This record gives sequence, structure tokens and C-alpha cells, in this order.
Amino acid sequence: MDLALLRTFVTVHRAGSFTRAAALLGLSQPAVTSQIRTLERQLGRPLFLRQARGVTPTSIGDELAHKAAPHLDALVEIAQSGLDDDSSLRTLHLAGPPEFTTERALPALVELTGEEGQGLALRASFGNAEETLEGLAAGHHDLAISTAQPRGALLTATALCDEEHVLVAAPRWTKEIAPGTLSGKGALALENVPVVEVHESLPFVSRYWASVFDSRPSASGTVIVPDLRAVLACASAGAGLAVLPRYLCAAALERGEVVALHEPAVPPLRTYFLVVRTGTLAMPHIARAHEWLQRAAADWC
Repeated sequence: MDLALLRTFVTVHRAGSFTRAAALLGLSQPAVTSQIRTLERQLGRPLFLRQARGVTPTSIGDELAHKAAPHLDALVEIAQSGLDDDSSLRTLHLAGPPEFTTERALPALVELTGEEGQGLALRASFGNAEETLEGLAAGHHDLAISTAQPRGALLTATALCDEEHVLVAAPRWTKEIAPGTLSGKGALALENVPVVEVHESLPFVSRYWASVFDSRPSASGTVIVPDLRAVLACASAGAGLAVLPRYLCAAALERGEVVALHEPAVPPLRTYFLVVRTGTLAMPHIARAHEWLQRAAADWC
């Protein structure tokens, strides 16, 4: 059986689409369709059911993918290991949220670069979870950091770490809140405090309110800026309350630039995932970065 046909088949199986598989393989869609039809003729059985959007594997298709994919991934690993020597500088294309990638991931991965590193060059791009996962699926990135866990077989996610969210504001706002009024499920004391957020939908504040107060925030955003570091700067300057990852505001809390308005017994958490296209961990430079970030994350939690 032709290995090229099997490679195309496994890519289509993981992508769930001839179009997406063609982009990942660098082939035209007709070429992918032709290869799958050739393989189906050789086997005498249909491998996919064509639908309006993408394809669904038949039971035979699932069985073949289960048997073939590990061996194809192993062959990729063998081929890639031949390139992975001290004289070969491999480029890792990383994507993720701007704040976490800047503050956490990139400083950790920099240790793999340079003369004393392990032959890795870095190219980073920023985006929200949807943009990042779409770019990874399309082959624009090698490794993604996402707060959303992808579905389907094309992408494989590994939990990286949890981030704790903290309700903060400049110290002057504590004078507006009566002691003890944040206990229980009530958040009425915060109704008159302005809100600083990354989006008009108040994603961080809404998630915090739902988790801690079992309610929705009644205020609208006073300052909206699409970067959590800018949110922290505005909150520190007294613009209003904000919900921020503890790792991002820990230093400001220690310096007294902001204070925690509430310390719930169970703080809201958000999980970060390391995501790759299924099978690409066979590539040494991706596997090395993936492992390195997991090790570094042990100190972040």
C-alpha cells in the first residue's frame, strides 16, 4: 500500500475535511480527493461518508486510521530526527493569548534558543482561543496555548496549568465598600464601582460573578482595553475594579498598587491547554518545546 496515500488518508481522518487536509499537506483539494478514491478502490471499501460540511469516517475508515496513524507518526519521527542535530536550527511557530504567552511561555522557551540552547528559533503570534486554534488547524502554527479545549481528532490538547482569577481595584475603592458586604452570594456593594475589562461583554468579570456570586454583573465597562496588562495599569490608576489572573497582578498586589476586594473560599480558575496537530509531537523541536513548557508550568500553578 502506498505510504503517500496512507498519509493523505490519516490527515483527512484527523482534519475531517478534504479542504483542510489539502491545506495541511500542501496539495490541491482534487489531488486529495483523487488519492482517497484510489485508496478506497484498492481496499474495495468506502473510507469516508461525504457530507455538506466535511467528511465522516466509516467504521472501516476508523479501523484503518487506528492501525496506520501510529506507524506513520513513527516514520515522521524517524525522518525528523535525522534533521535534529546541533547544526540544524529548527523554527517553532507558537501562538497564544498575548499576556500569558509574553509573561509565561516565551521566557521559558527562550532557554531553548541561542548558542547555549538546543537549536530552536522562535516565532510567536497572539490571538484569542478561536483564532489560535484555527491557525493551528490550518498549519500556520506548530504549538498553541489556548483556554479552550478543541474537539475532534485533528488537534490534541494537554492541560498545562490553571490560573486563579482575582477581583482587584486600587486601594481607594475599598472606602466605597462596606466591610462584609461581599460575603455570601451578594455583590450589591460593587454596583457603583466602575469596571475595567478586555471586551464589552465583560468576559472576566461575568465569569467571576457567575462563579462566586451566582449572578451577573449589573455594571457596564467604563474602560475597555484588549490587553490584561493594560487592564491592570488602568485598575492600578484607579479606573475601577477588574478581574485578573493572579500571576499577572501578584506583584501589584504585593506593592499595594491594587488590593483584592474579595477572597472567596474557592477562587475561579481557568485552565490553559497546550495544543498541537495530532501526530506532530513526533517532530523533535515541537516535542521538546511541549515538554519544556510542561516542566516550567509546574512552578506556575
